[in-house]
Amino acid sequence: MKTLSRRSWLKTLAAGTALAPFLDFASPTQAQAALTGPAKRVVLFCTMATVPTIWTPTSVTAENAFKLADSTSPLEAIRKHLVMIEGMPSGNPGDNHGSPDALTGLGFAASGQPSLISVDQFIADRLVAAGVKASVPSLLLGAEATASGGKTMFNRGNNLPTISSPLSAFKAVFGNAMTAGAPPTDMLLKRRQSTLDLVTGQLQTLRQGVGSEARARLDLHLESIRQIENRLAGGGGQVAGCGASVTATDDTTDVLKANLVHLDILVSALGCNATRVAAIQFGSDQVLQVNLPELNLQGDEHGLMLHSGAGDNFAKLTIFEKWLCEQFVALVNKLEATPDPDGSGSLLDNTLVVWARDMGDGANHNQNSMRFVFAGSKYLKTDPNGRYIDFGGKARHERALLNICEAMGVTDFKGFGDSDLGQDKTPLSELHA
Repeated sequence: MKTLSRRSWLKTLAAGTALAPFLDFASPTQAQAALTGPAKRVVLFCTMATVPTIWTPTSVTAENAFKLADSTSPLEAIRKHLVMIEGMPSGNPGDNHGSPDALTGLGFAASGQPSLISVDQFIADRLVAAGVKASVPSLLLGAEATASGGKTMFNRGNNLPTISSPLSAFKAVFGNAMTAGAPPTDMLLKRRQSTLDLVTGQLQTLRQGVGSEARARLDLHLESIRQIENRLAGGGGQVAGCGASVTATDDTTDVLKANLVHLDILVSALGCNATRVAAIQFGSDQVLQVNLPELNLQGDEHGLMLHSGAGDNFAKLTIFEKWLCEQFVALVNKLEATPDPDGSGSLLDNTLVVWARDMGDGANHNQNSMRFVFAGSKYLKTDPNGRYIDFGGKARHERALLNICEAMGVTDFKGFGDSDLGQDKTPLSELHA
């Protein structure tokens, strides 16, 4: 029996998973030779500020022995992947909502410093410079992330907008490769069906000449093809690449509903190698209209829950933060369930997922203790019981951003963050496996 090279195997696998012409399956090994890291991808899950009393774990006796707060209790489901950290001031801890500190390491008082660039953009630039190819160098998503004059957490000299419309995001990632609106024509359906038939035959042949692990992965992709065939036959859904189905519209009236679609597009984009750097932001620093009737929760996160919530001990904010935790957990689980298109484990194995916030304590408007939740990738030092570290103000929060860079193989930090950080301009050793 003919032995297939890994390159041939990946090319055939690519055809079976996506039918997406932007995939570059021959390049990962070659492209990453110039820039290697334990993580191939990074995802930033960005939300506005919380308050310490509803976030900080309790009953802490060791970094792997703690009780999650009620608002973060859904994280219990992915505890083995977790590293939670706090107690790190920004360079300008008095900065308010809308300041660029969170992902740049610098704030409003950064006079004489280089132009502000957020960690997502810095990494994306370094990947491009190293020859790591992706059709979308950095994917920034989020419905109404600049509502009411608010700002995003992303910067490149100036504040960067996110793609608000899920339909626009779909088109930005998948272009004309897939249908995101009207049903495809009969001719297009026939052409896709013909391609599926050809790919299915190739995968069935390939399946006979590989080991059990590769055979199991091929079976997953054959099942994806069957799902695509069913959608084509039924005329429903929109094929969004790599076996995923995303129904995307321009409707951003319900911000949270739109962002759930954005999350599906984000995972599909990663699963298709369309991007290596992706981020989503929930709301702006000024307003986020919450509409969760199933939780009996409606109203503005900023005004109602954060700044008017102290009287009921932030009960409404706790409910909403718990919902956000559930979405973070769902994202991690989707990444874990999605095969890496490079043929090595799951997306989660090779993706660093970071939950970042625009400030540490939103109710008191300060950044004395920035908070992060890390999950995924072989970069992190993890524990079956999870890990929680309070740095007690002894480490600048920029160092956690440098960990994100290091995970992606970026170890030259010139041009990012505070040029005056000196000997402290190093990643936190506590996070690296």
